[in-house]
Amino acid sequence: MNVLIVFDHPYGASASENVPHQRSYSAALLASVMRGLTTKGHEIDLVDLHKDGFNPVMSSEELASWRQKTTIDPLVINYQQRLIAADHIIFIFPIWWEAMPALTKGFLDKVFAKGIVYEEIKPGRPFKCLLPNIKGVSLLTVMNTPDFFYRWIFGNPITKILFRGTFRKMGIRENLHWYNYTGMSNRSLDARVKYLDKTEQRFALL
Repeated sequence: MNVLIVFDHPYGASASENVPHQRSYSAALLASVMRGLTTKGHEIDLVDLHKDGFNPVMSSEELASWRQKTTIDPLVINYQQRLIAADHIIFIFPIWWEAMPALTKGFLDKVFAKGIVYEEIKPGRPFKCLLPNIKGVSLLTVMNTPDFFYRWIFGNPITKILFRGTFRKMGIRENLHWYNYTGMSNRSLDARVKYLDKTEQRFALL
């Protein structure tokens, strides 16, 4: 299976080791996911948005192109081709101000283009998905907000944006899974490692 991983953290994918001020639990999760996928022989296609220098801002020229169902940014074109080839998509990022970081939001805005990734059959109706191979989407997030507050007080904004407002709207309604890691900075090293081991095992079963 061809698994596309979209990773968003300023420290990059290499920041998975436990080095103070140079570490990212998001990157540690990425490493665990990749180990798990590798054990089953899945093909991994990693998009490291910060390393790629992805610009999340939609310019007026890009918006005009988007409305004409074309793309002018070569990196966005590359991302679209890789998205279309994917069997499964995994997003990994920290939650900031209850939502995804800017690069992931820009990835949705610019890469998920009408006429390329989805088609609007009729205004006000669900979209048609143009990703021919997609079988599911996994979301891994890291946050300091307690899980109870995020789910029941704030109302799960990230799943509303990414699942309900994006993939379900495109017609992908099954095999959407969210794995949330809260308060990792306050947990012991053993506890953090246990979560990483569990994540590796989970994605070895994908």
